[in-house]
Amino acid sequence: MTVAIFAINLDRSKDRWTALSKQARDFDLTVVRVPGVDGSQVSPADRANCDAAAFRRNNGRTILPGEYGCYRSHLAALSAFVQSGERLGVIAEDDVRLTAELPARVEAAFSVLPEADLIKLCNHRIVWFRRLTTSSLGDEIGRAAHGPQGSAACYAVTRDGASKLIQSLQTMEYPWDVALERGWATGVQTYTTREDLVTLDRGTSTIASRAEYRQTKFPWWRRLRTHGCRMLESAQRIRYAFLS
Repeated sequence: MTVAIFAINLDRSKDRWTALSKQARDFDLTVVRVPGVDGSQVSPADRANCDAAAFRRNNGRTILPGEYGCYRSHLAALSAFVQSGERLGVIAEDDVRLTAELPARVEAAFSVLPEADLIKLCNHRIVWFRRLTTSSLGDEIGRAAHGPQGSAACYAVTRDGASKLIQSLQTMEYPWDVALERGWATGVQTYTTREDLVTLDRGTSTIASRAEYRQTKFPWWRRLRTHGCRMLESAQRIRYAFLS
């Protein structure tokens, strides 16, 4: 079976699309370009379905333009996948490095875990991993009890899972990578591979630099409520990983 890859790419990132297209040709993969939303071109007043107050409470800082664009871009990619009629798809950002065996490994992962709606294929960190099963191609699949794991650069999703994500995450209250992991809140059966199935090109981020993230962070006394929210999130994540 062909697993289509829906890759998010900003119009100004032509070099990234050129590189990704070459990978697709080299590995005989089907990659569909999804035009990314450039958050820098959208004023805060014009941001659709964005709960800025909830974002400040949950994250202890304000929304970066690139984060808003990333969020809307992933929703657009999920919609494109649903509209394609495919049963299984991979949503990727344009800085991933694909492999020829990616579709087969994705198919094998869902075959061994049919209840899964979504399987993350790339993370910044995996801590307290609970292995639930291993695919026929050797990929361990489960959940991590500590997070956020970081990165939404590449994940595989079913059509039903994509539809549920579109509905449950229509309003932005977290960065996309954090929101994606919250299976206990979205109702999407969410898992991850222990090892990354793709790697990332560690170039300049099109979302934000570390300095820009730091500039939006509130002082400690304004983040007390955020700390309480994160304690609750940690408890829910542990329960989701070990008791669900």
